[in-house]
Amino acid sequence: MPSIGIVGTGSYLPETVISNEEIAAGAGVTADWIRQRTGIGARHRAASGEATSDLAAAAARPALVQAGLTADQLAFVVVATSTPDHPQPATASIVQSLIGASRAAAFDVNAVCSGFLYALTVGTQLLRGGGEPAAPYGLVIGADIYSRILDYSDRRTAVLFGDGAGAVLLGPVPTGLGIIETALIGRGEQHELIGVRAGGSRAPASERTVAAGEHFFRMDGRAVRGFVHKELPSAVKGLLNRAGVAAGLVQHFVPHQANGVMLTDIWPQLGLPGAELHLTVDRHANTGAASVAVTLDEVYRRGGLARGDLMLLAGFGGGMNIGAALLRWALDRPAAERHDRVEALSGSAAG
Repeated sequence: MPSIGIVGTGSYLPETVISNEEIAAGAGVTADWIRQRTGIGARHRAASGEATSDLAAAAARPALVQAGLTADQLAFVVVATSTPDHPQPATASIVQSLIGASRAAAFDVNAVCSGFLYALTVGTQLLRGGGEPAAPYGLVIGADIYSRILDYSDRRTAVLFGDGAGAVLLGPVPTGLGIIETALIGRGEQHELIGVRAGGSRAPASERTVAAGEHFFRMDGRAVRGFVHKELPSAVKGLLNRAGVAAGLVQHFVPHQANGVMLTDIWPQLGLPGAELHLTVDRHANTGAASVAVTLDEVYRRGGLARGDLMLLAGFGGGMNIGAALLRWALDRPAAERHDRVEALSGSAAG
């Protein structure tokens, strides 16, 4: 099989930043309570005219620039989201149009906050097998606008989430680099721990569902924490065992940015003594399917990754689901001139 890896990254965070102070009173808590319980200090909120596809396209453009590619070189566009623009068509179809990826197939993946890892796995397999693709590159995006589905009086959810999008370009890389192994785990018997009850075929939108607040995102935080503490360490160990890689060799760990306190608590249980834990949750909060890709892009663009570094990505979320990927980083440290081009393009997208 050809070696497939990440050949470009990008991210987009909306311009408006919401502090803890701005949401604390409505949720019946204090700004310090939010920081102490979650490690979060601020989050980004999409503008009223921005949809998930807009955030996704804004993350995709700097990734293309960084990789030196054009959109017509893409075989597919996959968007991981649980807050799509519409029930249909797929948000990826809108992104395809926005960026001009005229040769690309386009579809969505919904595994909630694990979605980016699910989409990354699908994209990797599409490029590795099933015949020669129409083009050798694929675009995988995680994007969510949770601000549109939150009940801001519910302290269990209102304080945790922000909006954002992160993207990676997948393509051929030299042998020995790229995606080594992935793992996807589902625990559907626990699907009621996280979700939006109304708006689908089981409970179509009605005056009753709106009045009952059933279109808001709900979560059993204590049970979710228990799920992560039980399932994530075994998922990491199983992935490394299948890959035949010693845990001590992993140099970077980029998790879903769910809750900074929870991640710090579980970190020792993962058994990755040589790895750096990368967190952005303090500044961006939980951006759903975007969080792993947003963090990855930030770490890379600040020079935190070198070609050949061994890293592990992991997501977990509603379903309940876990996704993980082990990879050897295929990109050189970003050149200053290319970094400047990416920053300039990101700034124009934000405007």
